[in-house]
Amino acid sequence: MSTIEQTQQVLEFERQELAMETLGLSMLEGKALLHGAQEFVSDQQAAEFLKQSRSCQHCGKRRRAKENGSISVNTIYGKVQLPNPRWRHCSCQPSQTISFRPLQSWLMGQTSPELLFLENKWASLIPYGGVARLLSEVLPIHDTLNAVTIRNQLMKTAARMETELGEEKPVLFEGTEDDWEQQPTPDGPMTVGFDGGYVRSAHKIGFFEVIAGKSVLEFNRNEEIQKPSSKCFSFVQTFDEKPRRRLWELLKSQGMAENQQVVFLSDGGDTVRNLQEYIHPNSEHWIDWFHITMRITVLLQQVKGLEAEQPELGKEVTKEITSIKYYLWAWQHLPGTAEIRRNTHEVGISPDPH
Repeated sequence: MSTIEQTQQVLEFERQELAMETLGLSMLEGKALLHGAQEFVSDQQAAEFLKQSRSCQHCGKRRRAKENGSISVNTIYGKVQLPNPRWRHCSCQPSQTISFRPLQSWLMGQTSPELLFLENKWASLIPYGGVARLLSEVLPIHDTLNAVTIRNQLMKTAARMETELGEEKPVLFEGTEDDWEQQPTPDGPMTVGFDGGYVRSAHKIGFFEVIAGKSVLEFNRNEEIQKPSSKCFSFVQTFDEKPRRRLWELLKSQGMAENQQVVFLSDGGDTVRNLQEYIHPNSEHWIDWFHITMRITVLLQQVKGLEAEQPELGKEVTKEITSIKYYLWAWQHLPGTAEIRRNTHEVGISPDPH
């Protein structure tokens, strides 16, 4: 198949003097170069698509044009204008409409997926207005991009992802233990940490609870294909209607398998414990050491009142609580503790001190 080479001038610049300030391309020149190349490539792609789609797929007859037109598309390298004609449907097949615009099925929107990705990624880290300014400074983005546009794009993406999310179910894993044993050897252990906190509401009286956490895959057996990953997540406990399904999909995206070792760490509260239940068939549930020591510290503070009234009894209780603290710390670091935890999990005994 022969190819036709096409050229088009996209940028012309001249240097009056050689200095550090004029070294290479300036930011404005780089933006103009990228935008010009983007316009040329996009126009050629649209023309090729229209050429391939002009004939009817059923009878091969050339479709008749009803009117010409154009459409603007926002890309990562600026706004481009593409030809967007309206064609008549071929009479060989029944159709609900007389005409159609072929580019509508090809583009699926007026913002490129790559630009949407950058907008949504940075909008989750910094304010919407900062995203608009950052994109405009480093990329040849159109001037109409602002905080409102960024927010609307983010809300549309979130709504689409919400509709694609599966339904919330009491038990999310499928199959039997025999099926799980037939699965290939899983990747390294996965540790998922949770914690919750209350945030004062800005528009209503009171507080709302936010659950945040991080899932870490210790190692991947095929590091050449996929490196070990860690992901953060958060949601509002009283607002999210599918918290367990959302967590399930996140862990699945990291390669979680039913025969994989998964450890959940939390403060032992009801909200996070309910979230962890039945997420994984072979999971272990532990209170992290920080929250264990917090509870022991509260007990020691309460014993101080007892020491003031009954010194001997108060000292004895303080000694017992302190011994429990050191016992828990030493027990979790003993050799073979992992085997003990696994055995207690298999017989249905929760190793969680809570």
